[in-house]
Amino acid sequence: MSKFLVLCLGNIGPEYADTRHNVGFMVGDYLARKHEAAPWTLGRHAFTTEIKHKGHTFVLVKPTTYMNLSGKAAAHWLSALKLSKEQMVVVTDDLALPFGKLRLKGKGSAGGQNGLKHIQETLGTDEYARLRFGIDSSFSKGRQVDYVLSPFSADEQIDLEGRLEKAAEAVLLFGTVGLERAMNVVNVK
Repeated sequence: MSKFLVLCLGNIGPEYADTRHNVGFMVGDYLARKHEAAPWTLGRHAFTTEIKHKGHTFVLVKPTTYMNLSGKAAAHWLSALKLSKEQMVVVTDDLALPFGKLRLKGKGSAGGQNGLKHIQETLGTDEYARLRFGIDSSFSKGRQVDYVLSPFSADEQIDLEGRLEKAAEAVLLFGTVGLERAMNVVNVK
């Protein structure tokens, strides 16, 4: 049986709960709900729970460090679970992708995403899997922070559950068939 770390990025606190920037948390919550995981428990730098799927264990981690310090949770939980960075997938929002579009990659730049930036600084590498969930970029100049910290639009909320399901499937695919094969499936949709 293999084990994987699913680092779901977001910000803690009710004021951030349903915001675009918290879509990583939403994917984690979707996986936990769908697989009837035990309640989330507070551990070091994160809330955690785990699910089983096709003989694999997926440890779901929602950092409590706020987005910009996500590397603390990544480093701690990789170490605590005795996992390599190849056994981790980071789930995060992405302004450069249309709403709900998924992109799975095994390495790359942070692309301006501060959570990814801190993970790369902390781990000393950009070679780790990340699943980017498109949140679009429908904001006026200088309004990026307000946009990412606002809820999805009414139209987006209609499709949100289905998009979260696709993201959850992508995470499970990463663990069951491996990064390369998962990328071939996820990135063509």
